[in-house]
Amino acid sequence: MKFPPTSEIRKRRKLLDITQTELATASGVSQSTITKVESGKISASYDTVVKLFETLEMMGEQKKNAIPIMDIATKDVVSIQETEPVSRAIELLKITGFSQIPVFSGDIPVGSISERSFFKFIRSGKTMEQLSRMMISEVMDEPFPSISENISMDALSTILATSNAALINRKGKIVGLVTSADVLKLV
Repeated sequence: MKFPPTSEIRKRRKLLDITQTELATASGVSQSTITKVESGKISASYDTVVKLFETLEMMGEQKKNAIPIMDIATKDVVSIQETEPVSRAIELLKITGFSQIPVFSGDIPVGSISERSFFKFIRSGKTMEQLSRMMISEVMDEPFPSISENISMDALSTILATSNAALINRKGKIVGLVTSADVLKLV
């Protein structure tokens, strides 16, 4: 099997936007060896060249198959202000069919509200009438984590293992919301 010249390793790595460290981790070839090969300071063994080109090809395929988070996220984020009554949140959940929504103070996420939030208070002895008159700030849970729209699917799945949803942040502005259900639609 004939491979392109080793000078192609750097070009392909840069084209895929992969660091030397990422290539080293994926290929099992040390980062210092990759640096020396790319700069022409050493001639790599056939096995090393094979590992690097095969790893670059595999990483290129993975990048092609990566799905941008914004493709599965809800872009029109339905939210509620912390100063609104719980009755408004219940109405929003019914209308939208969502099971949770973020709570904001102005444009800043300060909490979250979900069906579970309400059931917690009902189990503690509150009636639906009492609960609906309470303010969101009295019943809200922790805010959803805020993530970059460029987050990997692996990192997102780790976050969603401990949170109902995540807010997608672009330059300090919330531009979407992604849930476990959104990710499961990919399966």
